[in-house]
Amino acid sequence: MLSDLKGKRALVTGSSTGIGAAVAKELSRLGVAVAVHGNKNAEAAEAMAQEIRDGGGTAVVVLGDVGDGTVAARIVEEAVAGLGGLDILINNAGAIHTRVTNAGFDEAMYERIYDTNVRSVLAVTKAAHPHLKAAGGGSIINTGSVAGRFGGFGGSTIYASAKAAVHSISRNAAREFAEDGIRVNVVAPGFIITPFHDETPESVKETAAAQIPMKRLGTAEDCVGAYVFLCSDAMSGYVTGQIIDVNGGQLMP
Repeated sequence: MLSDLKGKRALVTGSSTGIGAAVAKELSRLGVAVAVHGNKNAEAAEAMAQEIRDGGGTAVVVLGDVGDGTVAARIVEEAVAGLGGLDILINNAGAIHTRVTNAGFDEAMYERIYDTNVRSVLAVTKAAHPHLKAAGGGSIINTGSVAGRFGGFGGSTIYASAKAAVHSISRNAAREFAEDGIRVNVVAPGFIITPFHDETPESVKETAAAQIPMKRLGTAEDCVGAYVFLCSDAMSGYVTGQIIDVNGGQLMP
């Protein structure tokens, strides 16, 4: 049923490493032309795009901070120009940046976290909407988080609230864009081992794994199937406004 993806065009933000990179590779394998996005990690973005090309796929690279509305619009336009249009948008770029408490956060950190995780989704989606509409409809998939479901652990208050905002924005957009044939959904990963957790202490990882029914932390590849499912009209054409949790049973809403 995934043959309907062949020939589609996708922009995957935050796809130089981690979940975004795994999704970009799988979409390419299924015949999707991909715009690989990176910001600070331009070399990794270029390497990912080259890996896709070496495998016989089509890939272009777009670079910049999606948390800046002007830059986000430029990134979308470059992706559309490079791909010849847009059918799929995956707003995956996000970061916790640093752990801050409710009693200890500062305004600069709040703005940085919200720009990266919330403004980016709004800005990229706004810029992509007319192109998705012009293509006759499409799929938007936003990366949420288990933290946005239950509030997060200590030090993640701002990040968790930002991901909860992404969940809410996605539901609202699903209602707004349905008339344009655009579905909007969320994949909410749990504790996934990617560069996102490079600085997470091993003791924290071990504690988290012990609390997960499947007794292990997730991988980027564990998340890919949910994104592919939501990209495909044949698989999920009547699915919109939903959150798919990929967390090994850590949270069962």
